[in-house]
Amino acid sequence: MPMPTSSPLDNIAIVLMGPKFPENIGAAARSAWNMGLSRLIVVTDQEYDRERMTKMATHKARHLIDNMEIHQDLGVALAPFAHVVATTARQGRQRILEKTPRDVVEAILPMVSENQIAFLFGPEDRGLTNDDLKYCQLTSSIPTADFSSLNLAQAVAIHCYELHYALAYRRRSVRSTPKVASTFELEGMYEHLENSLLTIDFLEEKSHNYYMRNIRQFLGRIQLTAREANIIRGICRQFLGYHRRKTKEEKE
Repeated sequence: MPMPTSSPLDNIAIVLMGPKFPENIGAAARSAWNMGLSRLIVVTDQEYDRERMTKMATHKARHLIDNMEIHQDLGVALAPFAHVVATTARQGRQRILEKTPRDVVEAILPMVSENQIAFLFGPEDRGLTNDDLKYCQLTSSIPTADFSSLNLAQAVAIHCYELHYALAYRRRSVRSTPKVASTFELEGMYEHLENSLLTIDFLEEKSHNYYMRNIRQFLGRIQLTAREANIIRGICRQFLGYHRRKTKEEKE
């Protein structure tokens, strides 16, 4: 349960997946704080030079570096969040349809007051993988001219600006939506659902990832509540229990 916040921006976090350079973490912190965002999460298994981070953050955003969360596992880092937006320039048939940062912010605006939301940025050299994207409900891609070469901090700055502008000037005209299931709750549901589909041989080796990716995207668009996710888990548990009992009886 998130603590009461003084601003909807407190429910939004910038999550950096495996950044290569400490300067980019500092610059991202600076961009975030300029627009009123104060939650910074880094997913990494390496240590970064603190001086190089704080130098780019400047003294005004230094506290974001002091208080940033560090996780080694992306799933753990995203567990508290009800909605995750992936930022990417990469495209492909298996990827979620990209929206512009402005369109994404418009889509999540009704959720901000009651839900924790993460904006996920990938490594500078390769971006987010399909496995990273499985946690995400929306994908944001910044429209550019033919030459597309935005760095990490610039991408963070553009998304933070859109969030700040929308919450400052658009929020009063938007009806809020209720709290939805967190990533932790959804991942538990997906695990039960996957086990059930494997049990009935719906997921074959070649199409396993394809079907699970599409199921995730479909259920992600519905914005399930925690109660609804638990109902689906309960159905799967009952099914798996029944299957185990029937299998045991057939062997006896």
